[in-house]
Amino acid sequence: MTESAGIGTVKGPGETPNDYLFIAPDPERRVKHGEFVYYLADVDGELRAILGRVTGRRPVKLFPDSFLADPSVPPASVAELLGYDSDATELFEITVTVLGYHSGQMGDFINPRVPPAGGSPVYIASDELLVQVLSKRRKGARGSAFIGSLLSRAEDAVPVALDVRGFTGTHLAVIASTGSGKSYLAGVLLEELMMPHNRASVLVVDPHGEYATLQEMMNLGAFVEGNYKPRVRIFRPDQLRVRIDSLTLADLRYLLPNLSEKMHYQLGRAFAFAQRSAKNGHYTLEQLLFAVRQSAEGKKGDENGFDEEDPTTGALIWRLHAALGNSRIFHDFENLELDELFKPGQCTIIQLNEIDRREQQVIAATLLRRVYQARMETSKGAVERGDHNHLPYPVFCLLEEAHNYAPANADAVSSDVLKTILSEGRKFGVSIGLITQRPGKLDGDVLSQCMTQCIMRITNPIDQTRIAESVESVGRDLLRELPSLSKGQVIVSGASVNTPVMLKVRRRITQHGGQDLDAPAEWMRWFEQGGPAQEARAEAMPVEKKINYEDDGDVLWA
Repeated sequence: MTESAGIGTVKGPGETPNDYLFIAPDPERRVKHGEFVYYLADVDGELRAILGRVTGRRPVKLFPDSFLADPSVPPASVAELLGYDSDATELFEITVTVLGYHSGQMGDFINPRVPPAGGSPVYIASDELLVQVLSKRRKGARGSAFIGSLLSRAEDAVPVALDVRGFTGTHLAVIASTGSGKSYLAGVLLEELMMPHNRASVLVVDPHGEYATLQEMMNLGAFVEGNYKPRVRIFRPDQLRVRIDSLTLADLRYLLPNLSEKMHYQLGRAFAFAQRSAKNGHYTLEQLLFAVRQSAEGKKGDENGFDEEDPTTGALIWRLHAALGNSRIFHDFENLELDELFKPGQCTIIQLNEIDRREQQVIAATLLRRVYQARMETSKGAVERGDHNHLPYPVFCLLEEAHNYAPANADAVSSDVLKTILSEGRKFGVSIGLITQRPGKLDGDVLSQCMTQCIMRITNPIDQTRIAESVESVGRDLLRELPSLSKGQVIVSGASVNTPVMLKVRRRITQHGGQDLDAPAEWMRWFEQGGPAQEARAEAMPVEKKINYEDDGDVLWA
């Protein structure tokens, strides 16, 4: 094996059995934190490159302080005048955590458990070697998701692709502070899933309306191959429908907060009565209200078995009317059918902006419960083609603002559904992607179930602690990098890569829909579009065309 000149020399073992130290002058500053280096070792009679990641760097020999006294004179010039060897003046002790040699048969790194001998040369890993060993899938191959390039190298020198099978089998978490680029990264990931080499079936729960620009995929050549062209469907708030009889008792109780114990009891009896009385499992709001009347205890006032003066029954009926009857989401007959939401090659976006938080949680819980039930029944052969619960392909569900659907130290109706799918969904082909800017507010059990993690800049100490507690595959050295990551830089670890890596996220093909509002530009545009002149004309409008609201003093135009 022919090697170029080494960049340093092994000094000895590090603080742990998995670390070693080497000394390097590094005048070109090539040995950065997170960089990959290797040494050569004989393993079972074969010379192998033992890869490692740089996790520490400290100076052991620097210019004397007197050389630094005059900022206008470079210390190297002072050293030359005094006869010092300037090339050997600066030396650094580099700490490396051993990964091992990559086994193509195992698809993973194997640590030889033997530290390098003192005096052995250490080399910078080539781009070609890293392309071979960092990703489980090559860029553009079936089951790959190319999301970016290795941060320590030139852009696009070492592309890194996630193994789609890895995160659709063991779930995904995207964690970042506001403004770090998490929604941008999610858009890149969705683009890859809709590529011809994946053709995924994806559902996005979008509480802010940030992903509508993904519709551009349907008209871009990068996503088209032969007869394949991805489809992007967007369901806006006025198009969402959840049939009332698909709600569970837990859903109803969550939609009706602050019920008394008697109301809880009566609602449970009414729910059971409605289900028993339903034809083909279907009942309407009026039938549910009738069940509430029938389940009332105590004196019977009329032929319907309901005393109109019973405060518990009246209050429960009033609350059900307010939560369900006055809602634009919950409906007696209409529902979002699964075959509308899920198809290979289709990305479905459920926009939940302008919808109450509790209703958002119930909608997410209902959809996830239905798709999990459908996949379970289909996998077991309990339903056949043509049944509304027949779903013959795996699905991936991405939840933006995931801490709202599985909050820590709080009860949300969607939490239990998520925990069930995260622990058991892989058996039936239901995978979850969670996106959150506050991992400290996300249920720890939920986060720990995501075996692929994409972590961007995190500055909040509580969030950093939650990540350290819940994410096992990221080393402490990489966790220390979190506050210093720039926008668009991400640490990826877990089941979808061979080893944790720091990446620069690639550019999106579609436009990003989650940009921050440019307030100064909007103010300037108001003046440029004649805002002051419009106000002046409005002020000159005849008084009879004004409506004066005397209760608050505001004046509105007719």
